[in-house]
This record gives sequence, C-alpha cells and structure tokens, in this order.
Amino acid sequence: MSETRGNPWTVRASKVMYDNRWIRVTHNDVLTPSNTPGVYGTVHFKNRAVGILPVDDEGYTYLVGQYRFPIEQYSWEIPEGGSPLGGNPKESAVRELREETGLSARHWTTLGEFHCSNCVSDEFATLFLAWGLTRGEASPEPSEQLEVRRVHLEEAFAMVEAGTIRDGMSVVALQALELLQLRKKLPFESSW
Repeated sequence: MSETRGNPWTVRASKVMYDNRWIRVTHNDVLTPSNTPGVYGTVHFKNRAVGILPVDDEGYTYLVGQYRFPIEQYSWEIPEGGSPLGGNPKESAVRELREETGLSARHWTTLGEFHCSNCVSDEFATLFLAWGLTRGEASPEPSEQLEVRRVHLEEAFAMVEAGTIRDGMSVVALQALELLQLRKKLPFESSW
C-alpha cells in the first residue's frame, strides 16, 4: 500500500551540524504540517544496513555479541554491517557474514527490508536469510571485539520474546523467520 500524499513540511533553513564517513546530522528550521515554527534534526546514513540470519542444517543460528557504544550495553545480534549506497547489499552481506562469524553460505534470499528509525533518520536495512553454511575463519574489523555463539533457533526466538535480543534488525529477522516457519513457507526443508 503506497501513499502519494505531498510533503506537508516546509524547510526554512538547514545546517549540517556534524558529518563523518558514516553519518551526517542536520538541524532543520521548519514549518510543521500545522504551519507552526519548529525544529527537526535528521541523521543521514551513508550506508545501507545489512543483516544476515544464518541457519545451519540442524536449525541453529549464529549470534554475535558485542558492546554497543551508543546504548552502553552488551548486545546479542545477528551478523550485521553496512553496504555502500548504490552498491550490492548481498555482496556486503556475504562479506559481513564471513568477517564476523567465518561462515559462508551457498544459498541466500532476502528476508525483508525496512526503515530502521524513520522519525529521525533515513537508515534503510536489508535482511538476508543464509543457509547451506560452511565454517571458516572469522576476521572482524580491528574496532570490533566480537563473541560468536551458536544457538538453536527456538532459543533465539525465546531470546527475542524475553527481551534478551533487542537489536532491531535481529528482532525483525528472527520474527520474520519464525512467521515463515509457522506458515510453512521456509525456502528450504527443515526438521526443526
């Protein structure tokens, strides 16, 4: 369902407040849809987010644990990373899966796409389901201190329900796979 309504916001002035190789933060002086003066801060992401839900033949997935600086908490997540805008998100997903977990996958399908936080940013994510896994050596980036954990999908689903997994891409990916499982629409045969 798409809406073709026009933009009710008027931007009176914009100023870039911060810019690095990953994001640009802009302060906008606006007229709101009710025609009252206001301010709106936006974050432009210079990469597309990619997330990978790897599933092995026994119904296990691989979670990546790491300390997340913005929320000041340790977080369990599916393997994730960035893809250059205009680039091929699947190629980036293949790279991220290998870097973070050492895994390679023979089969890939898109699990979903969504805007991560469209009230303040334009970040867009593509999620992939990967199966037919082969193990190899992980090679995380120097800034990453990662722990990889193999968990059964039922445990991962329970972690979402319990609030142990809170990362948005991970929650969406795991719930999308659980829904496919319930509807018996998995793209592969499973015994779990």
